[in-house]
Amino acid sequence: MNIQIPKTEQKRVVVVGAGFGGINVVKRLLKLNFQVVLIDKNNYHTFQPLLYQVATAGLEAGSIAFPVRRIFKRVKNFYFRMAEVLEVKPESNLLNTSIGELSYDYLVIATGGQTNFFDFDCDENDLMQLKSVPNAIDLRSYILQNFERALIAEKVDEQDQLMNIVIVGGGPTGVEMAGALGEMKKYVIPKDYPELNANRMHIYLVEMGNRLLSNMSEKSSKKAHQFLNELGVNVLTNISVKKYDGVQVFYGDNHILKTKTLIWTAGLKGVWINGIDESMKGPGGRIVVDEYNKLAKYDNVFAIGDASINITKNTPRGFPQVAPVAVQQGKLLADNISRMIKGVSLKPFIYTDKGTLATVGRNRAVADFKNLNFQGTIAWMLWLTVHIFTLVGFRNKLIVFTDWIYNYFTYDRALRVIIRPYKRKKDL
Repeated sequence: MNIQIPKTEQKRVVVVGAGFGGINVVKRLLKLNFQVVLIDKNNYHTFQPLLYQVATAGLEAGSIAFPVRRIFKRVKNFYFRMAEVLEVKPESNLLNTSIGELSYDYLVIATGGQTNFFDFDCDENDLMQLKSVPNAIDLRSYILQNFERALIAEKVDEQDQLMNIVIVGGGPTGVEMAGALGEMKKYVIPKDYPELNANRMHIYLVEMGNRLLSNMSEKSSKKAHQFLNELGVNVLTNISVKKYDGVQVFYGDNHILKTKTLIWTAGLKGVWINGIDESMKGPGGRIVVDEYNKLAKYDNVFAIGDASINITKNTPRGFPQVAPVAVQQGKLLADNISRMIKGVSLKPFIYTDKGTLATVGRNRAVADFKNLNFQGTIAWMLWLTVHIFTLVGFRNKLIVFTDWIYNYFTYDRALRVIIRPYKRKKDL
């Protein structure tokens, strides 16, 4: 069965993935006289940097998700299909999906990243992830459910397992998640659960490296560590977790942390599509591309964002797997596809690092801009501003801004609702 898309004289570009890279390549292509088909398993774009706020009851899920069809409403030559991609057939320029096959003139793979558990000894179903809106909703429900269970737990050991939370990975997601939980422990738990001793709740942030936020300056790393300590988060660096059995985390030399909530933010790997030559699989399952984001074996197949990796002397580990890289690659790739048709030389991708931000909580954030570093309230205000302006849709910007103002003045998080109860495999 074929996906019914009208045939036109325009070249058809099929984009897989509605993340930052996919949305931006589509926006630019539609200005360059192409027929564009966007495919994603969800019908919305997710603003992933704020997933942790959904997970900690700070924002509604709908505030960081925006329907794809609304982004491109009343746009000609654009088609969206909600489907899962099963296989690409480069030799015949066909994409096989869960709703049928689709031909293409050019294919852009922008499938993003997924959790990389490396060789960690565990049942992945017992870990909590933070890569999607459903992940965030499940995590919020699970944390709140555990507080409710802690109220009726008869044994102290069981109560500790329910209240303690361990986060593995000291990157931006881990740091921001730990900070949000620290604020929840400080301001929310005493009000919502006065029968529980909030001091019995322990939050651990475990990082294998020697410092947090390894992609930022050492000054920002130290300040983030300090901010987390102020919020009561136990930061453990130079620590490698070895095993998780659903109730205990084993790390170091036979040390144990008791918890039923282990949040994994430590690894990221690319989402691979079947049919691509396995020789093009690089580190972390990412698709190896050249400086134009093209796959070497195919003249009309490209990959951008977290799904791709361009290894050079200057980038031995590829570009960082962050949204600005995907956005910039998407825009340039659209222009380069147009240049290919015109027979004009392509422009290589050069990443412009505009700075890095991470927040730990209210008036606590760090920011790096080339030779400038900011910490505290100024960095926090910058973080707020950047995230408001990069959200998709005026409604989402307004709702997020309003929720943040409410949270700031009330020291509260208003969305502590268990809409969809969640159970781990271990709890069934």
